[in-house]
Amino acid sequence: MALIVQKYGGTSVGNTERIKNVAARVAKSRAQGDQVVVVVSAMSGVTDNLIKMAKDIMPLPTEREMDMLLATGEQTTIALTAMALHAIGVEAVSFTGAQAGIVTDGVHTKAKIQNITPSQVHGMLDSGKVVIVAGFQGQTKEGQITTLGRGGSDLTAIALAAALSADLCQIYTDVDGVYTADPRIVKTARKLPEISYDEMLELASLGAKVMQSRSVEFAKKFGVVFEVRSSLNDNPGTIVKEETASMEDVVIRGVSLDKNQAKVTLLSVPDRPGVASRVFKALADATINVDMIVQNVSHGSGVPTTDLSFTVDKPELLKATKVINGLKQEIGFSEFTADEKIGKLSIVGVGMRSHSGVAAKMFDTLAQNGVNIDMISTSEIKISVIINLEKGEAAMRAVHQAFIG
Repeated sequence: MALIVQKYGGTSVGNTERIKNVAARVAKSRAQGDQVVVVVSAMSGVTDNLIKMAKDIMPLPTEREMDMLLATGEQTTIALTAMALHAIGVEAVSFTGAQAGIVTDGVHTKAKIQNITPSQVHGMLDSGKVVIVAGFQGQTKEGQITTLGRGGSDLTAIALAAALSADLCQIYTDVDGVYTADPRIVKTARKLPEISYDEMLELASLGAKVMQSRSVEFAKKFGVVFEVRSSLNDNPGTIVKEETASMEDVVIRGVSLDKNQAKVTLLSVPDRPGVASRVFKALADATINVDMIVQNVSHGSGVPTTDLSFTVDKPELLKATKVINGLKQEIGFSEFTADEKIGKLSIVGVGMRSHSGVAAKMFDTLAQNGVNIDMISTSEIKISVIINLEKGEAAMRAVHQAFIG
């Protein structure tokens, strides 16, 4: 008898018929004698609709109340999934994140899991029930409901698999696995049979929508091998695991395009020690994650000035703008601009460590296709560039063709 954690995303539970399909798949695993924990997301479109309703009431709702609101999406799905299992004669019980023992810190809308005490989950499994857990949410020690950020149901599943010492963790989604690029944009994209944690982590953090990056980081930390596969068929998926020697033979594992980025530029910033520190500390204090940063060469006589640019996720732009406005008088920059019409194009592969000329080939490909590069960021296994969003998809196809075919 194995203990299996299965996670089903929003499209997999997008309507009652799909919820019934999930119940049938879960029942099949249960019939084989396995203990099954099911983690579900909100039904597709529900979270976006809740956010829209909140913002119709006020542009920047308080984060505590947003957590109270958004947590209801998953709670709807767990109850419906339990009912679907009851309807086909399978004993099941639904748990909120708090009931499942998921304890988080107090950072609303992007809380981190601090501890999981799944005693109630174990108890229900031992009594023969399927346990259905609301993804994306937890509770602080003080009893405040928190959410784990976009894609947080992935993190719930991986964390529960680690806490329960599960034999298998399956992430069910609406695609067959992890592809070399988004197959909706790049028709020649291929499914990968396996991928390393580091490659998956980079792709997830760079805009690939298959997995939440924090969940991959958690899986790597606790050695949770998991499979990404489709809930709509029985095809084998992509195994995500520790890097092996053979993985370095592939130079580029995947290409991603993140359309969810915005660039903020502070103009004529006094170029003196401590200014950049003050800017990024204020953003950090507001729990705003900054990605790429570029500072230009100083210019001007007297006190030299410089331009400082950085990128944030688009949903964070309004909050970042508020923080920057509050710093203008203190720092003394002339003005700032915000650009949402950008995309972050990235290539990822552990093989980049042992192969030269990868950056040159990427930049040459973009140049040949008339794509200008605005910002550049690199690591051992990835190269990312900020480009005009209008040219993003064409650039993605060209880079994929150049490296993968």
